[in-house]
Amino acid sequence: MMKNFEDMQKMSKDSMDATMKSFGSLSKATQAIAAELADYSKKSFEDGSKVMEKLLGAKSLDKAIEIQTDYARSAYEGFVAEATKIGELYADFAKETYKPFEAYMKAAPAK
Repeated sequence: MMKNFEDMQKMSKDSMDATMKSFGSLSKATQAIAAELADYSKKSFEDGSKVMEKLLGAKSLDKAIEIQTDYARSAYEGFVAEATKIGELYADFAKETYKPFEAYMKAAPAK
């Protein structure tokens, strides 16, 4: 009986430790994702402002269309790159959050 109680205590402690490590990973990943999104938003706003200045200084319609086309292309490429980066951060986040539970899940008896 005492052995079962000790096993239950150890399992509870291991579970709590894994949960706390997981929350630590969650916090770090959330901060990294938020920082990345803030940097992208700032850069996107700055790029949009620069393009607006260029458009206001355009001497012809052809030049304005060229500026707008270049901006649309670079904005799209930037968005795709950023979406890929954010996707990788989320994938890493999932792996890191699950990692503390891997050993715990392997040790759990199968039913």
